Amino acid sequence: MIYPIVLFGSPVLRQKAQVISPETHPNLQELVASMYETMYHCDGVGLAAPQIGLSIRLFVIDTGSASDEENREIPLKKAFVNAEILVEEGKESIFKEGCLSIPNIREDVMRKPTIRIRYQDENWQTHEETFTGFIARVIQHEYDHIEGLLFTDRISSFRRTLLKTKLMQISQGKVRASYRTAILQSK
Repeated sequence: MIYPIVLFGSPVLRQKAQVISPETHPNLQELVASMYETMYHCDGVGLAAPQIGLSIRLFVIDTGSASDEENREIPLKKAFVNAEILVEEGKESIFKEGCLSIPNIREDVMRKPTIRIRYQDENWQTHEETFTGFIARVIQHEYDHIEGLLFTDRISSFRRTLLKTKLMQISQGKVRASYRTAILQSK
């Protein structure tokens, strides 16, 4: 199932997402499969559950669909459930990021190059791993979503001011995207 992507301005994107369990989400594997399908349909490299309107701690990534310029590493396809970043380390570097929930805007974002993360997979198995480079950046971007943050929160206030009109238009649905979008109101 391909979900519409929730746009900037929707309250679900600003909520800290809830921990899930096999009891609350017995069909997790189906949801993960639908999230991959949605992500591929939108030409993304990552997708977090809040971006499809679900305030739960789940995101998927597949760095194999990134261009060679963005990703010179072995691709990684993985689902992250109830993730917690334990360590972010190294000298921050800059990279131009975009987001499916903020179409047609890309900005320079500073992030640390190495992370250590604890998470469960779609089979509820717990893992603790270290990731570096582009993969770490994608994970950090998606992790921000489950924390209620967007990449625009990590750019300078000057750049945010310059984007204010575009962001307001996106929040009103006045944006062109190659995929279905939605604006969710608070409940």
